[in-house]
Amino acid sequence: MAATAAATIGFPQAYLEGKEVKETSSLVTELCRHFYTQGWVSGTGGSITMKVHDASIPKPDQLIIMSPSGVQKERMQPEDMYILSPNGSIVSAPSPKPYPNKPPKCTDCAPLFMKNRRLSLGKRLRKLGYKAYEMRNAGAVIHSHGMESCLVTMLNPQAKEFRITHMEMIKGIQGHGYYDELVVPIIENTAYENELTDSLTKVIEAYPKATAVLVRNHGVYIWGDSWIHAKTQAECYHYLFDAAIKLHQLGLDAATPEHGPIRRHVHSQNHISTKLSVKSGVKDSQNQTEPPRRCIVLDIEGTTTPITFVTDVLFPYARENVGKHLNLTYDTAETQEDIKLLRSQVEEDLRQGLAGAVPIPHADEGKEKVIAAVVSNVEAMIKADRKITALKELQGHIWRTGFECNELKSVVFEDVAEALEKWHSSGIKVYIYSSGSRLAQRLLFGNTNYGDLRKYLSGFFDTTIGNKKESKSYKEITETLGVDDPSEILFVTDVYQEATAAKTAGLEAIISIRPGNASLPENHGFKTVTSFSQI
Repeated sequence: MAATAAATIGFPQAYLEGKEVKETSSLVTELCRHFYTQGWVSGTGGSITMKVHDASIPKPDQLIIMSPSGVQKERMQPEDMYILSPNGSIVSAPSPKPYPNKPPKCTDCAPLFMKNRRLSLGKRLRKLGYKAYEMRNAGAVIHSHGMESCLVTMLNPQAKEFRITHMEMIKGIQGHGYYDELVVPIIENTAYENELTDSLTKVIEAYPKATAVLVRNHGVYIWGDSWIHAKTQAECYHYLFDAAIKLHQLGLDAATPEHGPIRRHVHSQNHISTKLSVKSGVKDSQNQTEPPRRCIVLDIEGTTTPITFVTDVLFPYARENVGKHLNLTYDTAETQEDIKLLRSQVEEDLRQGLAGAVPIPHADEGKEKVIAAVVSNVEAMIKADRKITALKELQGHIWRTGFECNELKSVVFEDVAEALEKWHSSGIKVYIYSSGSRLAQRLLFGNTNYGDLRKYLSGFFDTTIGNKKESKSYKEITETLGVDDPSEILFVTDVYQEATAAKTAGLEAIISIRPGNASLPENHGFKTVTSFSQI
């Protein structure tokens, strides 16, 4: 029967008994024993599913190994595993063991992991599996019943999200850094795990950057592009859940940069703590009521920082030091990645016939030639004020050296520090969205003429999330911040096109009028401010 099923999906019986499948089955049993010692799969709970890595088979077409349900995870053997087809149908099931062992059962988590085009695991599983295994490019999914993943959902029974920031282990979560705010959606538990399918599907769609979903009073689902990535992230998530619980026990808020005392006089619907970052409606200078807001997103150039600091200090420093930086750091992985990104960008520029673009030779043509070509392209990009990730990444690394050597000190307007502190104290979360890299943003706010202001900031966005003049970028920010309504986010910028894009996405937008900023179109329709004290 197993041979027939295998032949149906294009895998001969010999392959099912081959090296790749056996090694993956052994790895699942090893990880389950490890997870048992961590307290994640005790009492027969929890599960792990993993793709059979085979370089000769495209990832979407690889077989999947899944641990069975209702068994002692620390005592499993490789032959106890289920083998599933890429679409979720059972290709091979383990043989029953004598009493007192229970008959083998495919885990109730299967619908939450798999894609099934037929009815073997339920027709409605297709959409979820596509998210977990194809759109997310998952190579492994871990379901943990760890105590911390259960308790962290109980700290606030109304919370729909777990949030934490300024913790070192956040760096172990895909796409996140120390200063970022990690957001994990929370869904409600059901009597049977396969009934979670619909709610899990919706929340995965709503949080495109998430690599985990918490289930209240139950546990957590975590995925990664490989078993190593999934395991590493699972360890980081459990550490962060435990840290948040302990901070809560101390009366401290895990979701604020300084982890200060929890404000218990206001209740939250979307926060692990009981603090709600909402500013009540106030009236502006035209006696119109402003909407309540939970978050403020700030541009940098022309909004928090004079344009002249960027154009007359930062850009010249990067241009004058790019050759020196490349010579000193050429053999580092970071600089090689910068050159790779620039080479890819320049190849596209050459195809489009952009002025100033010159080919960047490959490494085997010599370090000097590579650096000379990079310098030439960077100078042309800076002169044209290109808002591209490849340039911004390299600039950020050059500026880091400048700040570390005290050759640079960033400048913000005199009203900025006071406003950031005020908003932070009132519970409003403040984020930065700039064309500069996230590294450059952190450097700027960490080394200002008013000291380190990063303690007032909850996160940073750059062009990796999208172009600042496109509304979809602001929709992505809205999804990342997890607000119920995009109008709860205020975006402040000096650029009319950016304000328009944010408004189109449903955000409130205000235009900053600062010395040196470009003039605005007549009848632009936006509220303007000359100081953050007016917000």
